[in-house]
Amino acid sequence: MDIFVINGGKRLEGTIEVSGAKNAVLPLMAVALLSNGTSVIHNVPRLRDVFTMKKLMQMFGAQVAFENHILTIDCSHITKYEAPYDLVKTMRASVYVLGPLLARFGKARVSLPGGCAWGPRPIDLHLFGLQALNAQLTLENGYINATADRLHGAEIIFSKSSVGATGNVLMAAVLADGETVICNAAKEPEIATLAETLNAMGAQIKGVGTTELRIKGVSSLRPMNTSVIPDRIETATYITAAAITGGKITVTRATPFHLTAVSEKLREAGVSVIESDDTITVEADSVIKPVNVRTDVYPGFPTDMQAQWIALMSIADGNSVVEDTIFVDRFTHVAELNRLGANISVDVNKAFITGVQELNGAEVMSTDLRASASLIIAALRARGQSIVHRVYHIDRGYEAVEKKLQALGADIRREQE
Repeated sequence: MDIFVINGGKRLEGTIEVSGAKNAVLPLMAVALLSNGTSVIHNVPRLRDVFTMKKLMQMFGAQVAFENHILTIDCSHITKYEAPYDLVKTMRASVYVLGPLLARFGKARVSLPGGCAWGPRPIDLHLFGLQALNAQLTLENGYINATADRLHGAEIIFSKSSVGATGNVLMAAVLADGETVICNAAKEPEIATLAETLNAMGAQIKGVGTTELRIKGVSSLRPMNTSVIPDRIETATYITAAAITGGKITVTRATPFHLTAVSEKLREAGVSVIESDDTITVEADSVIKPVNVRTDVYPGFPTDMQAQWIALMSIADGNSVVEDTIFVDRFTHVAELNRLGANISVDVNKAFITGVQELNGAEVMSTDLRASASLIIAALRARGQSIVHRVYHIDRGYEAVEKKLQALGADIRREQE
């Protein structure tokens, strides 16, 4: 396994370019299954999850090429409809193929998804929505077996907002007979870009970017030619890293209005945040003010930034509380941050942070994707050398993270353990 060796105390300065969004490209790859032809996706990040999804698509019989951040996917000759456990256990986004396979081919067998190691993350809402569309589903030996002679439109009211369930049901509904209404739909940017792409392919979706999506089913879709939106979580991670090091950086090719909640909290913490149409510049003083955060669905503060915010608050001048209302057990990074000298305790879904003046280098272990980011951020601030183990987690969602940080002046290198 690879490790990161980080010598902290370096102020981040300079300019970097954000990559395409992991959480946008994976459902777009599944969308290719809905058309009989070759789809093209631009601005695709080179991530572990993208390569896993590429293998999965090839197992179905798709012809996939990936070069110069461009994916071409030909789904003209799909011959298999099973996503096996040994491949998809590493990636939750595998479940995104369920809706498209059902809609176009009327059958699918998909392993229950894996991904990050922290806590149960059920897919009940995915199954609820697909059953409402007339899919017959059974769970057997860890697999979802799904069939449908024909999907039919329905009114689907989600008990809570779910990005994954909204995306999966939306991809199925575009080829269903009649009209589907999805109530309490997720309105994250990744869902909006998914809906906009489907409309460009010939779908009829109204209410894009709202909590109510109305879909009039069509008989077929054209292949897509689209570009992946900038990764808002990657952007937020780097500007938080600049803040914790008292640095000044500019992130280009970003989408600032996707990050309003994070930018507002950074300003409350005393960080200067200047935005243009596609750049964000942040500059921080040596003192960070404590700011409480409560995660929420978009446009609220993202749960995918909870761990990084805790890292920043660990050196704030005072006490703060971070509450995660989306995933209540997502705090495996806290024990590792405390190894670096942080003073954090957890009670159910709340982290109570007493800021310390300095962090100190130590060996720490990544437990999931965003936990990895928080440990790297903290290590950039810590005095002395830190070693971050199991960095394969961060390779799932951050493209060339050490190279981008090196470009900003960080002393970080990747080594084999």
